[in-house]
Amino acid sequence: MNRRELTLGAAVAAVALPAMAQTAAPYAPVTTSDSPYYAAFDAQIARLPAAEQPDVRAFYELNGWRPVWNADRLRRLNEAAGRIERHGLSRNDFFDFVGLAADPDSADLRTTTAALKYARVLAEGMVRPETVEELWEMQKNRVDLPGGLNDALVRNQLVEWYEGLAPTDIGYNNLSAGYIRYRRLIAQGGWPAFPTRPGTLEPGASDNRIPALIARLVAEGDLAAEAGNRLSAEGLFYGPELEAAVRGFQARHGLAADGRIGPGTQSSLGVSAEDRARQIALNLERRRWLKREVNPERIEVNTAAAIMVYWKDGRPVHSNRVVVGAPSTQTPSLEKPFASVVANPPWYVPAGIARREILPRGPAYLASQNMYIQNGTVIQRAGPTAALGYVKFELRDSYAIFLHDTPSKAAFNLSVRQRSHGCVRVQNAVEFARLLLSPDPTLLDQFDAAQTSRRTTRIQTGREISVRLLYWTAFVDGQGRVAFREDVYRRDRVLAEALGIAVDLPAVVADGRVDVNDVGP
Repeated sequence: MNRRELTLGAAVAAVALPAMAQTAAPYAPVTTSDSPYYAAFDAQIARLPAAEQPDVRAFYELNGWRPVWNADRLRRLNEAAGRIERHGLSRNDFFDFVGLAADPDSADLRTTTAALKYARVLAEGMVRPETVEELWEMQKNRVDLPGGLNDALVRNQLVEWYEGLAPTDIGYNNLSAGYIRYRRLIAQGGWPAFPTRPGTLEPGASDNRIPALIARLVAEGDLAAEAGNRLSAEGLFYGPELEAAVRGFQARHGLAADGRIGPGTQSSLGVSAEDRARQIALNLERRRWLKREVNPERIEVNTAAAIMVYWKDGRPVHSNRVVVGAPSTQTPSLEKPFASVVANPPWYVPAGIARREILPRGPAYLASQNMYIQNGTVIQRAGPTAALGYVKFELRDSYAIFLHDTPSKAAFNLSVRQRSHGCVRVQNAVEFARLLLSPDPTLLDQFDAAQTSRRTTRIQTGREISVRLLYWTAFVDGQGRVAFREDVYRRDRVLAEALGIAVDLPAVVADGRVDVNDVGP
């Protein structure tokens, strides 16, 4: 089966431009009867896919139903299309100039259709997120594309307009630059395959895979080229310098950074450069779905990496490890306002968890967990062993998804932390609550008093803090390196199928067993 890329591929050959408008002057809207082109354009629009017709019609209404594409504007459009690779997209998906020029009578409208299609992909993404995720409720980006394209043509700022449609934040730009680096790696031959074998390659051992390991680490920058040359000359020994580079690779992939090349590390080492580039492209697509303006104070949880970052005044100021939903009980993609902090919260057990995991164990188990039944609901009293720990961070209208403390601290030390029933367990949650409340000493005093008394107390934050639950399997870390996480929720696979591409990513290798007594949300 052919593999359809999300990449630029070979450069598009120059072709004769279609015969189109000969002037670049803007047109004032006119009635349809005033334009000799209206009937032809209207008939051509009727043959377009239904989803594309409204934008194309709106654009020509703004331009008086006259042709708009002259040679200069086409050159500008071609220049904008020439920057498509940095978005992980294929130029041939949008700008088939040979096809556009094939029929001069329809070239103007077909060019407009292609230009608007490309603009929508940059502004909003290629697919609707709800079609590839079971629950996706975030603020989408919305742009008046017909009006924007018209204004860009009038102002002669077509390239600049296209450049501003995709996200311009540092996260997108850095990931885009990473994508370009991986495409260059592929053009240079990528890296050699690292064979997967049973067992673990331990530091201090000798192994005939060492040359492939060195080349692999040099290719992505985990090991300097000079060091790689020196180590290659030393033979098949897995020594300390190479071990340090492996630890860096492991940290970048969210693996246990112990230098031991076990099943999880071997699996990540075995991924090709092409598949990592495709994974970056998928995550660029996810970022294009999102509204560009974000709250300067927000909490972002990357459920693929099980990491939380707190942003204040537009800067990341604090990060924690978190435990998020297991593959069978995934944490959804949500964006909700943070409403209040609850100190010493009781846990009102969801009916499904109660029915499957608690009630079958009988009254003795309920008593041992400090639980009781009221009006058919299982409730766990607040306390040191309560599933919600000492603090809960409530989200407004969040499908019973919230952030909270937990008595099960050991899971924070694991690399695969997708283990909850869907809620987000926060490492050092009490300290994080104090950080959020610290701008108002009165609120902080209330929280501290509640922690001392162990009384259940709800404390309103008094300000809007948004919480964004995201799924990013490729992102740029604090050292400027592209970091990857395995597709634990299999959302990369679903998105890739929707986009018509093939991607081969490794299965997740867990590094710890699930605690059978852990029944928290």
